Amino acid sequence: MDMPATPQPRKGRGAGSNESGRFESEKRVAFDDGWGSSEDEPARLPTTLSVDTTRTIIARNDSPDIGFDRSINPYRGCEHGCIYCYARPSHAYLGLSPGLDFETRIFYKPNAAALLRDELRKKGYVCRPLALGSNTDPYQPAERKFGITRAILEVLRDFRHPVTIVSKGALIQRDIDILTDMAREKLAIVTISVTTLDRELARKMEPRAATPERRIETIAALAKAGIPTGVLSAPMIPALNDREMEAILTRAREAGASVAGYTLLRLPLELKALFKEWLETHQPQKSAHVLSLVAQCHGGKLYDSAWSKRMVGGGPYAEMLAARFDRACRKLGYSPRSTHMLDTSRFRPPPQRGDQLALF
Repeated sequence: MDMPATPQPRKGRGAGSNESGRFESEKRVAFDDGWGSSEDEPARLPTTLSVDTTRTIIARNDSPDIGFDRSINPYRGCEHGCIYCYARPSHAYLGLSPGLDFETRIFYKPNAAALLRDELRKKGYVCRPLALGSNTDPYQPAERKFGITRAILEVLRDFRHPVTIVSKGALIQRDIDILTDMAREKLAIVTISVTTLDRELARKMEPRAATPERRIETIAALAKAGIPTGVLSAPMIPALNDREMEAILTRAREAGASVAGYTLLRLPLELKALFKEWLETHQPQKSAHVLSLVAQCHGGKLYDSAWSKRMVGGGPYAEMLAARFDRACRKLGYSPRSTHMLDTSRFRPPPQRGDQLALF
């Protein structure tokens, strides 16, 4: 009888398996055929880059626990491979797996800048801060080749449109020239996500993201350039990286971060099984304890999608984490996290050929 095979870690990848997404009719299950093939080191998986032919570029939401109502994601999927990424289940909408497919089958939007330019010129467009990288990282490795994020920033700069950016990518330093210009007019805020300061843990949890040291260095470079820069200590994972919260906030503050935020681990949909699988592979002695604490924060479930609870949870552990965060921020002198410092009044579509000249 064939037995289910335990997924072997793949070098440079976060997920170990590639099980079907929730919308697929067929289900893929790895199994051990008894010939020892499951004991071999898995072959490296190449990254496949495909064009996303989307016709719109601004996604809108009405979630009350998110500080923005519109966002742009230049890419679908993310090669950083963060095992805890709440965006993994979104790959199921493409008929792909939230597992290895999410980090190896990347879709890019070559017309993003042109689509954005057209949307910003629409009559009646109301300017509000736009979030860049709310679902997948705008500075993942593919950006080095395609430069889509930079092209988007050039449009936003030309239109004087405010933007917030969240990233783990040191590549953002490439765009300091644009971001400095925008920051001078209160049009840009950048937040760097730092999950852990432990290099080995980071290599396993987020294998192709910038190292913790490079992210702290990136905070310093952005702050030195006069760009308002924050740190997101997220996600905090009970009994795994939660003890590092104060150390992350301290290192980031020393580097120049002025605002801070945090979130609790979120495990929606297929992510529950993927993260459990990762724990059993990389942290087997902690797996049951980690999942137990996560469940305690969500009324006994591994995830609660309620808007008021999904980011921070509830119960004694979640309350303790929130209290630690607040105390550390006060002690370190962080400012309240807010996008109100961004100026929407400067929004002006630049003139283009064929525009009628104003009489006065």
